[in-house]
Amino acid sequence: MRYNETARKKAESLPLKKQAYVLGIETSCDETAAAVVQGGCVVLSNVIYTQIPLHRQYGGVVPELASRNHADQIGIVVREALDAAGLRKEDLDAIAVTCRPGLVGALLVGVCYAKALALAGGLPLLGVDHIHGHIAANYISHPALEPPFVSLVASGGHSHVLRVDSYDSYSLLGQTRDDAAGEAYDKAARALGLPYPGGPELEKLARGGDPNKYPFHSTLNESDDPDMSFSGIKTALVNLIANARARGEELFLPDIAASFQQAINKTLTHKALLHCREGDTLCLAGGVCANGHLRELLTRECAKRRVRFFAPAAPYRTDNAAMIAAQGYFHLMAGDLAGLDLSAAATK
Repeated sequence: MRYNETARKKAESLPLKKQAYVLGIETSCDETAAAVVQGGCVVLSNVIYTQIPLHRQYGGVVPELASRNHADQIGIVVREALDAAGLRKEDLDAIAVTCRPGLVGALLVGVCYAKALALAGGLPLLGVDHIHGHIAANYISHPALEPPFVSLVASGGHSHVLRVDSYDSYSLLGQTRDDAAGEAYDKAARALGLPYPGGPELEKLARGGDPNKYPFHSTLNESDDPDMSFSGIKTALVNLIANARARGEELFLPDIAASFQQAINKTLTHKALLHCREGDTLCLAGGVCANGHLRELLTRECAKRRVRFFAPAAPYRTDNAAMIAAQGYFHLMAGDLAGLDLSAAATK
């Protein structure tokens, strides 16, 4: 195919590939984002349009509305990212886009737009896994970081522990068997009557509570099995609230929030550190890494075990396009290019 040949020749002929300008595009859920990253770690722009006000009235993301809103905003966001970087489309060396996993309709908006840009400019197209993008956010915040290391990825749709063998090679060590950590946070927040998105609101509520008041136990989560489960403790929280209300009892909601948060975060910490020995490196990634209690717990436990701990800086903790551009850069370096047949996938 002529485009594939043109794009590959472009990638192979970049005189200073290590300084390549990569435009990243992210539309996997409820943020329309675009960013320009140079050399895999220097962020020249990072523009995010959030749909939270749109979805808050429904208590969660409505996929059809998300897709339509991405289509409305993506051109504007890409132009803002280029302007903020001081670049034109002709200055770009490659286009990276999230192609999986996520809401398939939302993903398709970004993928189609990225393919059009790549075709029009004869630029290499780079398909990026959203989870790998979250891990790459650490390369932006910590440019000296290099694989191999262990990564805990915790977000609204994913809870995985991975070994990052190289910049584009990963081994699954453990994962949730049901709800992701972020999903459990959102469902628990809804049960507590908190607005969407629930995770940050639950963390705020938990600051005034006793984390040891309610023991949300799970045999699997407290074991050395590499997998984890959050559905059971979420159900336990829902039942606790329902039973108390049925008996006419008053509950101090900050205690419930704090206890639930501790149960989730202790599980994530325990499961990640199962795979770390003294001198190893653990990196946190995904939207749940915005939770300060989780970062504090991991920092403390890693220090006890003499494990190096890294987490992304604040702008790169939740969904963004800079992380997609960063991971795309490593695909470019490896010659791992996508063709115009690139499509979106809801799952990995």
